[in-house]
Amino acid sequence: MSDPRAPEPALDTADRELLLGWLAFHRDALAAKCGGLTGEQLVTRSVPPSDLSLLGLARHLTEMERVYLHQALTGQPTSLLYCTDDDPDGDIASLDPAHAEADLARWQEECAASDAALAGLALDDRVGSRTTVRWLVQKVIGEYARHNGHADLIREAIDGQTGE
Repeated sequence: MSDPRAPEPALDTADRELLLGWLAFHRDALAAKCGGLTGEQLVTRSVPPSDLSLLGLARHLTEMERVYLHQALTGQPTSLLYCTDDDPDGDIASLDPAHAEADLARWQEECAASDAALAGLALDDRVGSRTTVRWLVQKVIGEYARHNGHADLIREAIDGQTGE
């Protein structure tokens, strides 16, 4: 598996570049784990009884980008893409390999929307009365870091490919 990830941020970089660098690094890591696989491989479940798959993780992170960055930073009300009252785990569980390419494209679109929303904001800017841009970015980085560990194991189970 090729590894097109962004490099880790420099040790002495400013906070904004550091956080956005880690966000880019983790996004690229997930893209690398999903790269070169078929729709069927992307929906391969990790280990029973778990519902985790690479596509499910990408869809879950699409929802995280949408809620914690795009929606929170712009104030534009948006609905979830995959999770509903009737299917609260729809991002992870309700997968169709025929939609894998479109789902991955949607994830990239949400990342771009998040980046656009972040562009004009400082990390210490308040979002609502309870949090800051910094907290929201760190929340999403944490989601990626946690799930990229899952993605490593899932990809290795699919075709033996490992990465950092």
